[in-house]
Amino acid sequence: MNHPLDILQQTISGRQGADPSISYTASLFKRGVPTIARKVGEEATETVVEALSGTPETVAAESADLLYHLLVLWTATGVDPGDVWRKLERRAGVSGFEERSRRGVSNDPKGR
Repeated sequence: MNHPLDILQQTISGRQGADPSISYTASLFKRGVPTIARKVGEEATETVVEALSGTPETVAAESADLLYHLLVLWTATGVDPGDVWRKLERRAGVSGFEERSRRGVSNDPKGR
């Protein structure tokens, strides 16, 4: 059985080139990556707001919106979700500090 995100990504990919007047996803593709990226940022902010003051249900709803828009962004920028899944699999069981160090990223929460 396919993962729900894989199924959603297939649906999103199928909307590229569709009529933007009848498909919200197609209208996002028509507006381009800058608009899609801003929408991802907006949905991320809304998810954070709900995490701080909402309910599990509102956090879940905003998280779903965030994941949808992230998949649209990946599709628009040519990112294969399978590549993301493989990166996550390689990080599984590895300390976050160790993984960040491998990438040359500071482990200082303040970015120093």
